[in-house]
Amino acid sequence: MQNGKPTVCFIGFGEAGQAIAEGLHDVGTVARMSAWDILFPKAEGERLVKAADAIGVRRAASAADAVRDADIIIAAVTAASSVDAAKSVKGHLTGKPYFLDINSVSPGRKQDTAKLIGDETRYVDVAVLAPIYPARHETPMLLAGPHAAAIAPTLAALGMRTTSAGAETGAAAAIKMVRSVMIKGIEALTMECFVTAARAGVIDEVAASLKNNYPGLDWAKVVPYNLERMASHGERRAAEMEEAADTLRELGVEPLMATATVKRQREMGQIGKQQTVRTMLDKDRTAMLNAISAAARDRH
Repeated sequence: MQNGKPTVCFIGFGEAGQAIAEGLHDVGTVARMSAWDILFPKAEGERLVKAADAIGVRRAASAADAVRDADIIIAAVTAASSVDAAKSVKGHLTGKPYFLDINSVSPGRKQDTAKLIGDETRYVDVAVLAPIYPARHETPMLLAGPHAAAIAPTLAALGMRTTSAGAETGAAAAIKMVRSVMIKGIEALTMECFVTAARAGVIDEVAASLKNNYPGLDWAKVVPYNLERMASHGERRAAEMEEAADTLRELGVEPLMATATVKRQREMGQIGKQQTVRTMLDKDRTAMLNAISAAARDRH
């Protein structure tokens, strides 16, 4: 550490990595930051490169370069790449840095990753419990594993909001994954229910009826919010739900609803890429639903 401030490294610099880095930069609680993302050298990584430069994060030439002298490594990649992220830094670490695995994967995957990386780091299972914006580094997170208690005061000093889920690796992931069955499942049901309502011409009537059963929910806000989340992040959320399904299987529960949610999330993520839909995501509920309905009809 430099003057009591840690050096932080990001492996993966998508939305989550950028948001946390931006927040830490603004509060000035870290000595310096570096990042590596496999998209940095590619044309499709231009947005990530610009984000790193704007925040003041050093763009590394490789994962090995990124972790040089890091006190804390934050792994924030896609669910499918979480093990690869650990492999990319293994053998290039000094000083046993903390390895915060914030990826949305099953408890079993977290445990496998911890074993893979071994004693080269102090591995911590981390679960992010809310959208990363607008709170950024202050987004509530759960920590689990044998090193969770030791890192908690350092993260608190950085302005991060963490809660312990216990000393067993995978405990935080279990909460995140089981929670996702409900959160992402409701999103998928929102799409299925209200696209059908749009085609039947009963959007307002269905929303009013739901208000009778769930008076605490403002469906005028819930519907467009859920649809925008799926349109913007559906494919990533589908991958996370596959991990949730694996979690259920690990616990002996057949993931009937979770696997159906995977299909709806992935479908909506693909629909959300269409310009006719993207231009309607900030419009009123009916206009958004009509655009989504038309795009979904064209797919079948």
